Amino acid sequence: MTRAARRSRGEDGQASVELVAVIPVLLVVTLAAAQLAIAGYALWSAGAAARAGARAGYVGGDAEAAARHSLPAPLRHRAHVKESDGVEVRVRAPSLVPGIPAVPVTARAGLDAGDGS
Repeated sequence: MTRAARRSRGEDGQASVELVAVIPVLLVVTLAAAQLAIAGYALWSAGAAARAGARAGYVGGDAEAAARHSLPAPLRHRAHVKESDGVEVRVRAPSLVPGIPAVPVTARAGLDAGDGS
């Protein structure tokens, strides 16, 4: 048996060990990226809802109802909509990991006489 063959034999399973060591890191990075994506979606949705509420309030409609209606169903349940000097929408982005609290996000929008164009 050559020296290279003996050295190679001592490294059997090295790739498996490295893979097992990297899997938790990959899982955490994937969960963090997914949680950031969910928080971004919640923030974007809250902003769109605040703008819809501000437009409804500007034309004399029910700003709170318009804001709630424009939110996606999963975020609508625990949303807080406040109408004072514009519309503020606060939602909680759901957490992917049980036991970790939901991420609160807030968006505000208002329309003045010059903002509608």
